[in-house]
Amino acid sequence: MTVTDAAAGRAPRFALDRWSAVALAAFGLAAALVLALVYRALSEHGGANSYALLADAFLHGRFDSPTCFDSDCARLGAKVYVIFPPVPALVAAPLIALFGADATGFVVITGLAGAVTAWCWWSIAGRLGLGREAQTWTMLAFVFGTPAAYVALRGDGVWFFAQAIALALVSLAMLAALDRRLLLAGALIGLAFLSRQMALFLAPFLFVLSRPKGAKLIAFDRATILDALKLGAPILAAIAAYCLYNWLRFGAPFETGYAYIADYPDVGERNFITNRILDIGLFSKDYFVFNVAHMFLQGFHMEFGGKYMTELVRMDPMGTSILAASPFILYAFYARADARLLVGLLVMGVVCGITLFYHSNGFSQHNVQRYALDWLPVLYVLMLPAFTGEPEKVAERLKAFKLLTTYAIGLNVAAFAIVAVTKGAI
Repeated sequence: MTVTDAAAGRAPRFALDRWSAVALAAFGLAAALVLALVYRALSEHGGANSYALLADAFLHGRFDSPTCFDSDCARLGAKVYVIFPPVPALVAAPLIALFGADATGFVVITGLAGAVTAWCWWSIAGRLGLGREAQTWTMLAFVFGTPAAYVALRGDGVWFFAQAIALALVSLAMLAALDRRLLLAGALIGLAFLSRQMALFLAPFLFVLSRPKGAKLIAFDRATILDALKLGAPILAAIAAYCLYNWLRFGAPFETGYAYIADYPDVGERNFITNRILDIGLFSKDYFVFNVAHMFLQGFHMEFGGKYMTELVRMDPMGTSILAASPFILYAFYARADARLLVGLLVMGVVCGITLFYHSNGFSQHNVQRYALDWLPVLYVLMLPAFTGEPEKVAERLKAFKLLTTYAIGLNVAAFAIVAVTKGAI
């Protein structure tokens, strides 16, 4: 037997190359976040999510609540209102009906919403022509490398619960639009609007997504008008429902209750958010530089203190910029120059532009800018076609994407660990 024959007769040995190691790291880090979600669900305490109070109010045929679990409630006369849109309360209503307003289980719900979101982005990637490997990595990046994971982890808080529910609904709406199920897409984005108001501005992009291949973006033929009506009718119904909801609570269709939130906290419990609302207002140019810096520039920031500045105090509760925390979104540079890109840029500009003048940038949050979730699904749809086409080109682009995704997920794991060590709010 020759040396060559002996070598050929050996059983193949597993070789862990660098890209296999990257994949193991990414999926291992994602698994760590899943375990963190399980831990959060098992250790959740009741009496923290104000949507429990709103659900309880609905179940008892009223809109006001005897108290509030957070500072973003409105006081109008002798009544206290949870001001947020109603759909997340309806989602939580079965839980509250069974276990009362102090029920736990909100993190379980946001975990399930996260699973729906993951399935949607796997499916959206497939609809846009991505292969199995690209599907897997782009879904992994969206779910575990963006604020999507964070809002699921903090589902016991009213703000995060609403965003997790809205993100799942927006993702379902985009999938329905790609499948040209326009009535369903309109109903889903209407429900998303009734969870988080900014979702309303995504409607034009859904219409563009739904256009048949080769069809004009703007046309006045019967088929196009019918498509617009199918998408728009449920959205108009949702707007009407929200106006009625506001009128029943505050006596005016466009009064959401935000005008009264500074009156709820006692003076001793006011923070910079309350002071901003009282002294500057809900929207102002004074917030612009702060919000731009945190949305696009701020890096991963751990705060140190003590006499020698060596004691780890906490993660910065103002968060990390979307570019620093999720650098893989820079692949949007490869977006195709077509009608989707034009409308997508306009939609993202409106949504992001509004939040840059808002009194809050999403506080409190760690290593995320959760308001980016209001426009990130649009950017992601525009980005995904970068991983279609020639296999060699796709494979080359995926290499850097895998590294950036692993890095982004690792930052989320590190932030969770630091918050846990410093006993901060997750």
